[in-house]
Parts: sequence; C-alpha cells; structure tokens
Amino acid sequence: MTLPEATLEALDDAGVAVQLDAPLVKRTWWRVGGTADALVQADDLRTACLVRRIATETGCPLFVLGNASNLLVADAGIRGIVVRLGGSLAQIEEEPATEPRIYAGPEALVLGAGLKLTVLVGRMLKNGWTGLELFAGIPGTVGGAVRMNAGTSLGEVVDALVDVEIVQPDGSLALLEAEALAMAYRTAVLPPDTIVVSARFRLTDADPEASRHHIEAHLERRKATQPIDQPSCGSTFRNPDGDHAGRLIEAAGLKGFTIGGAQVSEKHANFIVNTGDATATDIRAVIEHVQDAVASRFGVQLVREVHFAGDWSGWSP
Repeated sequence: MTLPEATLEALDDAGVAVQLDAPLVKRTWWRVGGTADALVQADDLRTACLVRRIATETGCPLFVLGNASNLLVADAGIRGIVVRLGGSLAQIEEEPATEPRIYAGPEALVLGAGLKLTVLVGRMLKNGWTGLELFAGIPGTVGGAVRMNAGTSLGEVVDALVDVEIVQPDGSLALLEAEALAMAYRTAVLPPDTIVVSARFRLTDADPEASRHHIEAHLERRKATQPIDQPSCGSTFRNPDGDHAGRLIEAAGLKGFTIGGAQVSEKHANFIVNTGDATATDIRAVIEHVQDAVASRFGVQLVREVHFAGDWSGWSP
C-alpha cells in the first residue's frame, strides 16, 4: 500500500471510511487484477465531493470503478484511491412530463452514475418506460456508459443523453450538456479528473410492448452468439469502419488462440475469455497478439474497446 499519509489523515478527519489493500479480483468481470491501495464506497454526493477534493489537495491518484465490465485491472493492482458509487448515487429519479403523454410515464430519468444498467432495464420493462432500449445487454453502470458512449445495435448513449452532472477536481459540482462531451463511437470527452455522479436521459412515447419485444429479441441474440457462460468483458475491440472486429479475428485464424488461461472465444472471436486461471497479464498478451496478427494479415489496426487500469509498469509483451 502506497497511499500518501496526508491522504489517509484527510480522509479520516472527514469521516470517510476506507478499506486498505482491497482485493479487486471479484469486482471485475474478467475475474483478474490485484488490489487497490484504498477503496472508498461513496453513497452520496458529499462523500464523492470530499474524496475528489482530498485526492486533489494531497496529490493522490483517484480512479472511479464502475461495474468493471469493460476494464482490465493489472495484476499489480491500482495505486491511490479507488471509488465505487452506490446509495443515492445509484438511484433512479423520475422527471414527470409537463404535458399529457400517449403512454404513462416520466418525461426523463435522472440516473445515478453507480446504477447498474441491468437494474435500469428491469425497471424499464416493469414500468413501461421506453427510449433507453440501447442499454439492454450492457452489464456496466450509468457512469461507465456515459464515459464510453456505450451502445448496442439498439442505439448508443448519445441518442438519449440530455446532460451529465460531474464532480470537479476541487470537489465542486458542474452540469454539462450532452453536446459538450463530443461523443463519437465508443468515446466521450469529459474534463480530466472528474467524477460522473448522474446523467439525465430523455424517454419516448413509443409502445411499451414493442419496446419489450425489441429488448427481449436483442437479449436472445446475444445469448445465442456470445460466450456469456465464461468471464469476459464483452467486445474487446471496436468495429473498424465498414467491417467487424470479430470477422477479422476469425479470418486471421485466431479463434481458440490461448495464452495461459486467456483465450479468444470459440463462440465469438471478439470476446477474450478467462478459461479459469487467467491473469491480467495473460489477457493483455492475447489482446496485443490479436492486434498484431490482424494488422499483419489485413493491414487493419484494431482499437481496444476495453480499457487497461492500474499499475502496468512491469508489463512487457
């Protein structure tokens, strides 16, 4: 544990509970990764703002960990403070329509950044809300989805996002309109060292039964074509313009390619799975081998959709 003493003292003085040397392996979808120097559960705005300000003032790195469904955490772990959002920062707030709607329901939803998208989709189906079908099948959180403009064949975050509330490095709050995030395919531009704490999304007046059909059909397709029974982080690479990463990887003869416990899925080539005893180093080695092989064979440089997090200073290919 290398957390600065000044950071620990400031967190203690502020009454913020800290778990030191916190294991992360069970918190990641790949089921790999080391420990966090310090783990803080921020269940309200006050805690999120305090932690962000203290980290800035004491020069301590801070990393926000969502559902880790699109993240490869290094075997050496993550230095500094790792923050997880929950409590009131994982809630759904309805904003009722100001005019009568064809279908009952709110006009917009304000979603806490720590809210799991699987929970949101369940509430959508239960309440007949429409307009956010794009989240079906995405295992992450609202905050992570905003940061990467997440999406599926049903749409992407930019299609429905209105604005985002963030905690700035000094601990103050700011509201950003969606247009300010320069969203593109699987990317969004947020100010450095900020924490997304909530996002507002517009709903639609679409038929709830039609919405349910689209969601259920989409989930059935994913179940049939993706290796959901093995630990993975979903699609590893973005699709190149006019093509599909999975097709290129399969055409390069890489289905089933294995290093240690990490394998290019036999079911879907754009998935790298943990066969049981993989390390983060194994997974990264497979990722980089796939990139090199596809570039050599087809002249296409695959861009990662997953992000590397933590201390990779000892990494060597």
